[in-house]
Amino acid sequence: MDKKRVLITGANGQLGVDLVEQLQEYDVYGLGRAELDVANAEQVHQIVQQLKPDVIIHGGAYTKVDQAESEPDQAYSINGYGTRNIASAAAAVGAKLVYVSTDYVFNGQGVEPYDEFAAIDPINVYGRSKWIGERFVETLHSRYFIVRTSWVYGQHGANFVKTMLKLGKEKGQVSVVHDQVGCPTFTKDLAACIATLIETEQYGTYHVSNSGSCSWFEFAEAIFRLSGLDVQLTAVTSDQFIRPAARPSYSVFDHMSLRLGGFPEMRHWEAALEQYLSENGYRSDTSENRTIIGRIG
Repeated sequence: MDKKRVLITGANGQLGVDLVEQLQEYDVYGLGRAELDVANAEQVHQIVQQLKPDVIIHGGAYTKVDQAESEPDQAYSINGYGTRNIASAAAAVGAKLVYVSTDYVFNGQGVEPYDEFAAIDPINVYGRSKWIGERFVETLHSRYFIVRTSWVYGQHGANFVKTMLKLGKEKGQVSVVHDQVGCPTFTKDLAACIATLIETEQYGTYHVSNSGSCSWFEFAEAIFRLSGLDVQLTAVTSDQFIRPAARPSYSVFDHMSLRLGGFPEMRHWEAALEQYLSENGYRSDTSENRTIIGRIG
């Protein structure tokens, strides 16, 4: 029996690489920006018609949050119309579609975890462009999984954990905001959840992150504690780090769709972080003095 075909966009990104590795039981076609310009509708339809995948995982995106404020056409072209092109092409060949979206579709003014049915109200161009992508998926396709995620880190590409480790080793002191709260997400766990979803017909919108929540300061604190780095860590407020794009102050997810669908619970963010640090050669056997920060539920 032939293997099912899976097309992955953004395959060179930190999630894309893990997806390619996670889905080895399939016939995987991982395409980066050089192989597939999602904003080029003709190219998208041509490649999708040629490959005729059973599943398309659309992880390719414009992710420069601050830069999007000064070049919105780029953000909307890729995240909005690029997603339209992928959704249209997927529908034409009958492929299931996974669209990787973001916590930035919410305004971050909430005080309770956001479930999948909470009101959408993005506060920056990046968030609006990703939400427009969601709307195109919902409009043009019927067999879709919109997977919103947050605070992603992994082995491949730049991310907060790598930045903290680099600054901690080089400078020995770091300042991190304490008034933005969210859910860290290890790309391996995100990829594994997506792999589970595509085996089902339980279409819809899902919040997928590691469980629990923390502030960026608490996240950094755990990174240094679990890695054994002695770093002077200072908590600061967001208004001390003025950036072009506003950030949601509260981006905590409720995994309602996973829970109601009977899917396994996502493991706690600190357990995932321990694995990541261990795999990258940092000391993470700190069970005797381990503390769980910001647990929900």
